[in-house]
Amino acid sequence: MPPTVTGLYRYPVKSCRGEPLAAATVEPWGLAGDRRWMIVDAGGEVVTARERPRLLLVTPIFDGDGAIGLTGPAMPDLTVPVPGGDELIPVTVWASKLLAAPADPAADAWLSEVAGERVRLVYLDDPTRRRPDPAYSRDGDRVSFADGYPLLLTAESSLGKLNEAIAGGPLADEGPLPMRRFRPNVVVAGSAPWAEDGWRLLRIGDVVFRNVKGCDRCVMTTIDPDTGAKGKEPVATLARFRRWDGNVWFGVNLIPEWRPPAGAAIRVGDPVEVLEQAGSAGGPLR
Repeated sequence: MPPTVTGLYRYPVKSCRGEPLAAATVEPWGLAGDRRWMIVDAGGEVVTARERPRLLLVTPIFDGDGAIGLTGPAMPDLTVPVPGGDELIPVTVWASKLLAAPADPAADAWLSEVAGERVRLVYLDDPTRRRPDPAYSRDGDRVSFADGYPLLLTAESSLGKLNEAIAGGPLADEGPLPMRRFRPNVVVAGSAPWAEDGWRLLRIGDVVFRNVKGCDRCVMTTIDPDTGAKGKEPVATLARFRRWDGNVWFGVNLIPEWRPPAGAAIRVGDPVEVLEQAGSAGGPLR
């Protein structure tokens, strides 16, 4: 039996809580609605839960008109309309510099209260503005405000092995960890642990994807998404057996192969057909 999709998630606002889905439309830059909003500081630099863990406690909810609702700890609910795009400001997300549309000032004030500093909310009105790292992408590839690539895939079997290792280590009281720590878009079951490292080309539902790079993990994974509290796992354990090139690795980054047809979708329960496999093991592409 081939592996199957057991979970789909999108994250409407970068660094805020995700939304589980039964099905998702795939666009060239990621799942529809995934990370089209981002929080930036006064200078336009991305602000993430790495520095402001309380952002993980904010839940964005889509309404039927394209706006998002924001709910958060000890905060009134707020509806944020999609900006018209008449005004654009420069923003920076890691190595990418691009333009985005500022949201309503009420959203800025709301998120500033949560973050504990002055921040702004911006919207990527034109998702064709940003390209993934040219070392791992083609000229026509695009990405939203995700860290680097359109989709992240993780495997339940690999998480199981990781949790076994945590349970046998000095920080056993920090485990087991839920998959939510890794903020995937696609979760699969039925594969051997770490098999996803070797998948190079795969089909899910209506879409073929390239696995272009393993995902090197940062301190974001050490933050409890329910409380915002910081720990040391999974980075401490990954460093024992999933460390290459000075980084630790969990999950793989996917780019849709060429442009998926309009309305192309992937669904929970879809089989994962591996069309091309790496010839040998040795860790993820990196």
